[in-house]
Amino acid sequence: MNGILETLGIDPFYLFIAVFILLAVLIVLYVLLNERYRKLQRSYATFMKGKNAKNLEKSIFARFEELEEISALAKENREEINKIYKKMEGHYQKVGIVKYDAFHEMGGELSFALAMLDENDNGWIFNAMHSREGCYTYIKEIIKGESYIELAEEERKCLEKAIYQEEYDIKKGM
Repeated sequence: MNGILETLGIDPFYLFIAVFILLAVLIVLYVLLNERYRKLQRSYATFMKGKNAKNLEKSIFARFEELEEISALAKENREEINKIYKKMEGHYQKVGIVKYDAFHEMGGELSFALAMLDENDNGWIFNAMHSREGCYTYIKEIIKGESYIELAEEERKCLEKAIYQEEYDIKKGM
């Protein structure tokens, strides 16, 4: 054997080291593969515990029936969600409020304009103006984000807040 290796120019010691490393790698791979096989075997044993072919078939068909029921429920839920969404389109979803001092005499911002709009920007603006003599209230209809009656500055700001869903800044007084 030395003669063959010497004619090829290979030192037997390096060949021995290469074979040893290859053997170590194969042993590690064998151990890993064996561990995976045992895990698979345990999973299979758990799956098949107490079942023969007929029981397994019944179990599989039962799971298919459950999947069909879940699918039907999901479809039903989707339809219900669509119905709720349709109903929500007409409900007030957008709100804007502006507080102000209507007559500059009372001190404090006791008057306010409140806009309530649905998804399509239809709704109304309620304006409550407080003075020393009493409280005056007005309501103006809003259709597609516009009023056919002229809006006061506060009412316009209130409408813009509702349409554009601006955040209320408590420090600024809404």
